[in-house]
Amino acid sequence: MRFTLDSSHQDFASSIDALLTKADMPAVIRAWNSGDTAPGLEVWHRLAETGVNGLLVPEEHDGLGADAIDLVVAVEQLGRHAVPGPVAETLAVAPALLTAVAPERLSTAASGSLTTVAAPPEVPYALDADVADLVLLLDGDTVGVATAGSARSSVDQARRLHPVTAAETLGRADAAAAFDLGALATAAQLQGLGQAMLETSTEYVQQRKQFGRAIGQFQAIKHHLAEVAVALEMSRPLLHGAALAVRDGSSDAGRDVSAAKVACGDAAYRAGRIALQVHGAVGYTQEHDLSLWLTKVRALVTSWGTPSWHRDRVLDAVVAS
Repeated sequence: MRFTLDSSHQDFASSIDALLTKADMPAVIRAWNSGDTAPGLEVWHRLAETGVNGLLVPEEHDGLGADAIDLVVAVEQLGRHAVPGPVAETLAVAPALLTAVAPERLSTAASGSLTTVAAPPEVPYALDADVADLVLLLDGDTVGVATAGSARSSVDQARRLHPVTAAETLGRADAAAAFDLGALATAAQLQGLGQAMLETSTEYVQQRKQFGRAIGQFQAIKHHLAEVAVALEMSRPLLHGAALAVRDGSSDAGRDVSAAKVACGDAAYRAGRIALQVHGAVGYTQEHDLSLWLTKVRALVTSWGTPSWHRDRVLDAVVAS
């Protein structure tokens, strides 16, 4: 499959990157971790002004009516900057569910409100329900409004996980399609996180010196970073291919989404491991910005389907074909 982003996709990604670069995301994330979500919500408000929140919302409900390709382009940038909050839930899953059961709520979603979703058993908790304007529970194909319980901690301090209980049934939706959108958006986040850690590591090894030389000149360091670059370069076509399959309603969309989720997760995890090795133990301390990316990768690898779950789905599809 040959797939290249056109100039409109590249410009959209650049505009999001510029917005988030100016926001000082490490400071925003640390504030979110401490319970001060105001700076993070302001970032979300600015993203909504660019149309990010309304990407998958139909135009008749004040959205952009975009598709899965636009979604992964945007979410990869949000992952690259480790934006806190229910990214996959707000931008991908909620529009799909609300279009089916409560389209009157879509205009609010497009304007910048946050929505979180629990979809047991693969997604047993609702992420950041304490800051979300709407909490949804997807139980089988049944969608309902839910109430959230006390938060549970995650390895990523920017993620607060809430058990939920059903409060009001809204209707029925295509649960499989909504789940695939959540997994696709999570894969895009992981791709962006991995790319950010590769860039951070590449810059660091040009500055840190041992034996009078920048460590980036050592062959072993070059090999490690090259392996990360290859892994990320190989996962991106799978991500884009999955987005195309979802956009086109392909019967293989589930398989392709799972392949992308596994590949992007593995690449991001490898990027994190190598970043930690080249930075040394200081990279995992809370004072170092790298730790914010490392812990988010660790949390997202198992979010919206564990690697084993997605590998099993790919295997089942291959055997059945």
